[in-house]
Amino acid sequence: MDASSPSQVATPLLQLRGIDKRFVQPVDLAGRIANLLGARNAPSVVHAVAGVDLDITAGEVIGVVGESGCGKSTLGRVIAGISPPTAGEVSYQGKPLHGMTSAEHKAYVLGVQMIFQNPMASLNPRMRVLDIIGEAPVVHGLVPASGKADYVAGLMRQVGLDPDYGQRYPHQFSGGQRQRIGIARALALKPQLIVCDEAVAALDVSIQAQVLNLFLELRRALGLTYLFISHNLGVVGHVSDRVVIMYLGRVVEVAPTQTIFSRPNHPYTQALLSELPSLDTQRRDYQPIKGELPSPLRPPTGCAFHPRCPHAMPRCSVERPALRTLASGHTSACHLNDLAPSVPE
Repeated sequence: MDASSPSQVATPLLQLRGIDKRFVQPVDLAGRIANLLGARNAPSVVHAVAGVDLDITAGEVIGVVGESGCGKSTLGRVIAGISPPTAGEVSYQGKPLHGMTSAEHKAYVLGVQMIFQNPMASLNPRMRVLDIIGEAPVVHGLVPASGKADYVAGLMRQVGLDPDYGQRYPHQFSGGQRQRIGIARALALKPQLIVCDEAVAALDVSIQAQVLNLFLELRRALGLTYLFISHNLGVVGHVSDRVVIMYLGRVVEVAPTQTIFSRPNHPYTQALLSELPSLDTQRRDYQPIKGELPSPLRPPTGCAFHPRCPHAMPRCSVERPALRTLASGHTSACHLNDLAPSVPE
């Protein structure tokens, strides 16, 4: 699948090609006993991410949206280097990871950082904020140990925290303050790309707005690139330049943010948008997506969305649709698009 924008001509900051991520669930004790008795119980395989292509250009914000279990967080961890892909290739600044020198790989490790959903769970409760933020840049030689306190103080000011709080521990902060600590920790390594995995989902609505505005301010000030993962299309619409819609591990639609909201093509994207709250009293009645997300242990054949799709055809259950270019920068994977004339890439 190709989730890259055809309008991009410069070398992407980060490029994914054919990324798969599978998790093997070992056979349990009962299964092993059954195997000894002649049964054939193979390990279960979770297909978390399947065949994803994506280009991320320096300076842009890409939103990744989908229901829980669609693989968006796993994709973020692959991009951040936390979880290696089962198959496919990741390239950073035009160089594949498997062919990098040690110095180039270090630049990738430092250049791509991640901010997690639960700020309390992602911060060491036994470390002071000064050390949580300042440990990594000292270890990697970005700042001398003698300059750690001043370096951390500058980062804390940048994210809206009082530097005097550097001697405190994570439990002494509110949820919004802890997330700011997580942001400062990511900034400490001077990254080019930050993966934000549901970075505001655990915060109150008023605090969400403050943190989202902080992300935008940091982008302008530091020229940052974001991959913003969320189940909330409203949040993604506020910060993103381009939106990637995922369903059961696969990309089903990619388009500029304005296009996604004004002219969604894939039935799944349309269903997600129909669930957004609206002040428009003339809009049609709320229609939830029928059924539940299928198990990644046993994904449906053909188009994975066909068991829940109101437009499903017999073809959808046997043939997986490919991403088709609808307009510049807009691709969608739906058999309904085969009825329309193709657009040259």
